[in-house]
Amino acid sequence: MSSIQSQFLDLAVRHSRYPAIDPRSALKDSARDKVIFITGASRGIGQATAVAFAEAGARAVYLTARSEDALEATRALVGRANPETQCAYSVCDVTSAAAIEAAVADCAARFGGIDAADANAGYLSPWTKIGESDPESWWRTWEVNVRGAYHLIRFTLPHLAQSAKRRTAEGRSGGHLILLSSVGAQLLMPGASDYQTSKHAINRLCEFVQVDHDDDDGIKCFALHPGGISTELGRNMPQALHAHLVDDPELPAGFAVWLCSGKADWAKGRYLSANWDVGELTALTDRILQNDLLVNRLRAQV
Repeated sequence: MSSIQSQFLDLAVRHSRYPAIDPRSALKDSARDKVIFITGASRGIGQATAVAFAEAGARAVYLTARSEDALEATRALVGRANPETQCAYSVCDVTSAAAIEAAVADCAARFGGIDAADANAGYLSPWTKIGESDPESWWRTWEVNVRGAYHLIRFTLPHLAQSAKRRTAEGRSGGHLILLSSVGAQLLMPGASDYQTSKHAINRLCEFVQVDHDDDDGIKCFALHPGGISTELGRNMPQALHAHLVDDPELPAGFAVWLCSGKADWAKGRYLSANWDVGELTALTDRILQNDLLVNRLRAQV
């Protein structure tokens, strides 16, 4: 158990939006003139994130999900949060490379580029032992959580690299990429083999994005645990774990805006939790970098 405990930071735990990550105050205008692309934006965390970027002054927010009615609802909320923020969407499945490629191209054509991308679409089937699992459902988790994230990465990267260069020339920060992870990536819980391994892979994928596209392209990629949110997906966990679903969706939404503001560029390529207080987290910058913390590694003690 000690090896598991050592993977977490001892920081103040946040459960709802607070001043340092509030897009209406501390982060106001941090997304000014920026274009944000979000998958899984029709409800829950994705919807809250779209609204938060509008509150932070985004020029445009582009949404994708499988339900047009739900996307329309999110677009209405974005317009209510900031009438100046343009909003468009595409009905598509993240597991389709062609659909995501087309959505990214549509976003870039409409708004002139993409400054930040958020891979928020996810899937969680009811937990069951591997030997009793449904093969199609087990692999569907990987198709959505990993392949879907890869598709977003693959097709937004050229635009994000252009954003990084352009914003650097302006004295700002751009080229941000958020991959939705989970604290489950660090855990080993019976019945959760599909979901927890997929999120473990997301953390590693985040590191590979950084290795491949840091110096030349200026990409800043983060694997983000959103907290315990009582979404439809989260409630697929066993009933006994529902007591941990106590966080507001505005918490990871504000944290995502903070990540894309440039204030967390030092933490690129790492796993972060929206529950961590950003002030205390930032105070640990030197320790985290010097000890290469918050990355997935096999550690051996001899």
